[in-house]
Amino acid sequence: MSISVSTSADTLLKTAMDFVEKNRGKITFLEHEVKGLLKNLGLPVPTGIFVKKEDVSPIHRLPYPLVAKISSGKITSKSDVQGVRINIKNDDELKRALQDLGKIAYAEGILIETMAPQGIEVIVGGIFDTQFGPVMMFGLGGILVELFKDVTFGLAPLTKEDALRLIKQVKGYRLLEGYRGRPPVDFDALLHIIVSVSELVAALPIEEIDLNPVALYPEGAMILDAKLSLRP
Repeated sequence: MSISVSTSADTLLKTAMDFVEKNRGKITFLEHEVKGLLKNLGLPVPTGIFVKKEDVSPIHRLPYPLVAKISSGKITSKSDVQGVRINIKNDDELKRALQDLGKIAYAEGILIETMAPQGIEVIVGGIFDTQFGPVMMFGLGGILVELFKDVTFGLAPLTKEDALRLIKQVKGYRLLEGYRGRPPVDFDALLHIIVSVSELVAALPIEEIDLNPVALYPEGAMILDAKLSLRP
């Protein structure tokens, strides 16, 4: 297993500081804003566009199938308000999805993205703890993190060796290294995400960052959802 990670700490810090400066005074961010930051850091996110909720006929060149998700700083869980539409196959389905999502209370806009293939889902997160400072979290993603609490923690920033130890501590590690004939996930891609996020958490006044789920594949990975809040 190769564990090379080529993240430039200096480049990451400059990109992150530029993001904070551009959004001076802002505490919470919408999903497309967080993903824009992650993309600028060289992390894998789906191709997408953000549209206002009133725009039911957006001009786009994204290939179907698509995913449409409500964006709101006041909605904690998109699933709880039925704020996600998947496997949108054509313009008519997209128009209906945008109309439905735009009617949800507190909707600020809608994020339209290319639909990523199914993969093994993990969560990569970070918080600022008043006792320990910047702390990273890794575990099984999606609803599994809520059901089984299979997560591990480490102080940020993490080296790639630290990140690998974190990964190996979860009970679901066997799913990642290959289980019942399935190929192992791309550990280089996963380590790149964990190390980069840990450097972000250590460098910025982040209250919480939550990448859940991150879909892992035999080659590559994709950050499917992302949340970020800064300390005042």
